[in-house]
Amino acid sequence: MAKTTLFTNGRVFLSPVRPGQNAGLHTPPSFASCILIRNDTILHVGSPQDEPITTALLSSSSGEEEEVVETIDLAGHSLLPGFIDGHMHLMIMGQSLTKLDLGPCKSLADIRSTIRSYAASHPDVPRILCRGWMHSMTPDGVTAKDLDGLDMDRKDRPILVDTKDLHSAWCNTAGIRDLGAQEWQDVPGGTIERDADGKVTGVFNEAANITYVWPYLARVATVEERMAAIQAAVEAYHSVGYTGAIDMAMDEGAWDALQELRRRSSSSSKEENGGKEGIPLRIAAYWLVKPGKNDEENVRQVERAIELARQFNSETTPDCRIVGVKIICDGIIDGCTAGLSEPYEHNGHREVPLWTAEQLEPVVKRADEAGLQVALHAIGDETIKTVLDVLIAHASPERRPRVEHLELSSERDAERLGKAGITASIQPVHADPAILRAWPKLLGAHRCGRAFAYREFADHGAPLALGSDAPTAPHAPLPNVYVGATRRSYREPDYQTTVNPHFALGVCEAVAAASQGVAYSCRDENRIGRLEKGMKADFTIVNMDWEKEKLKEAKVLETWFDGRKVWSAKN
Repeated sequence: MAKTTLFTNGRVFLSPVRPGQNAGLHTPPSFASCILIRNDTILHVGSPQDEPITTALLSSSSGEEEEVVETIDLAGHSLLPGFIDGHMHLMIMGQSLTKLDLGPCKSLADIRSTIRSYAASHPDVPRILCRGWMHSMTPDGVTAKDLDGLDMDRKDRPILVDTKDLHSAWCNTAGIRDLGAQEWQDVPGGTIERDADGKVTGVFNEAANITYVWPYLARVATVEERMAAIQAAVEAYHSVGYTGAIDMAMDEGAWDALQELRRRSSSSSKEENGGKEGIPLRIAAYWLVKPGKNDEENVRQVERAIELARQFNSETTPDCRIVGVKIICDGIIDGCTAGLSEPYEHNGHREVPLWTAEQLEPVVKRADEAGLQVALHAIGDETIKTVLDVLIAHASPERRPRVEHLELSSERDAERLGKAGITASIQPVHADPAILRAWPKLLGAHRCGRAFAYREFADHGAPLALGSDAPTAPHAPLPNVYVGATRRSYREPDYQTTVNPHFALGVCEAVAAASQGVAYSCRDENRIGRLEKGMKADFTIVNMDWEKEKLKEAKVLETWFDGRKVWSAKN
């Protein structure tokens, strides 16, 4: 039976741009006061006097309609398109919700104390899993011995610590045994730290972490635990206004759990939600291609993505599909693993590329000719130049290729990115000044002045897609918009430092990039991301002030997916 709902007396956000364009720094928001939906579709956006709204209300009151129009008073609150996280890791996000958070720690002593307290209060967990470690907390380096002796008496449980960015992992001696790490062989693009005698010391970086530690974490978690993690992530996302997400490192373990959860959700959700199936979050996934031993091994991973995309696509499963491949082409600045054109300031080190242009080319060519999108992770300026060279030469613009992160780009490459129409997939929460205190030492002040050049990307014409990179950073979209627009810290509101404020985004520009821009980036802009007639009824109701400095006070009140309320602050 049809269900019609009218939301009135609100500020219904009207995007100031068309897909693939940017709003500009100073574009003010514009609003309608009403939105009318029927079932899962928007019927009209406008004012109470508009003919579609008066007709629906008149038909309802006269009994001509089978269903009475329900009217909801927005009480002046803003109604925004459902946010779509442009870059996140779904299952890992859910798993992180139960890991010990080391984010507040400042030193190795803090880390040890926090883990010791947690171990004492959680005697029954088989492994102590932690997140949020930053290299700046342990500037002298770490080994497994630093985590030994923290467990309760007569217990020797594995302790495994993720860095905040997920590019490295650190474990105790019991963890080395549990991982089987002494038997691991070095892999291209990664390091297994060892002592002078060749013994594993408990730290695994970049491709070694992805190749060995990530599968271990998936393996020791049951399918039920993996499904529970995904479900927890979906619920957490609803609570902050998301109705969609792009998983930017999908693999077999996460995909299997996601499909099993979809199967189990279908029967129950059909009964509870008026025939609607599946998970109430629209998911587009990029298949992670890890560095292999040769081109054949690399392309074989692309073939797997092609196989899955033929089965899971916009025609068959539009709300859970494989859209492309993701390649991590360098590391991170904090770990001194990002690819830079000049050596790191403090140690004169230059990182060897995780992928060379010659290694990328056959992977990008095969993915592109098969109709897949290509997403390349590039943080340092040297790596950004390399991936732009490859994408401009070998990726079709109509496929909408994208570069992830873009944290330290040259002025020239910002211009190349925009002129080529390559999507700038950016995460303003990574530009939070509170987590960049080590950058001047690592890069020097002259290079810090090029950090997070979002304004240049937009002004040169690059489509913007905002994401969080959760769980490496806070996942809520409005704090992301706040940092993007103010270049100030959301994590530490009293911290007065700003990061290159001349590269800031406009508020409307950032909100559009966090919804419409993400939809455009994965070729779904004709269904989601905007509040217009015929679009899916995905939206969030927010108590907010549109001044950029007040965004950090915004509160999500409700989230609606497919015309159904899936989260409410009242509950």
